[in-house]
Amino acid sequence: MKVYGIKNCNTVQKALDWFKNNGVDYEFHDFKKLGISEEKLQEWDSKAGYTHFMNKQGLTWKQLDPSVKESVKGVAEALPLLKEKTSMIKRPVIEDGGFLFFGFDEQAYKQHFNK
Repeated sequence: MKVYGIKNCNTVQKALDWFKNNGVDYEFHDFKKLGISEEKLQEWDSKAGYTHFMNKQGLTWKQLDPSVKESVKGVAEALPLLKEKTSMIKRPVIEDGGFLFFGFDEQAYKQHFNK
């Protein structure tokens, strides 16, 4: 299983703590240190749609120039912006086989990991 996120993000920390406490092994991919590939963003978009992982509630989106926000009309504009500003990706991103999940949800984790 692979977990994508930012180490100092509170939501990511909650998820990582949950995994540790429930004996779920994971590999961590830190957006701040490693970035994210265009191919990975395209993969997530094809599986879930970029609107499910583009966080418009966070500070990074809110601090964008209004012209940049208005320019995001679809995937062609969204993915390069997400690649550049990884803090706008909803965190954590959980990949486990066919399971792809954005954010922390203890019930969804319990159900998927049978805990």
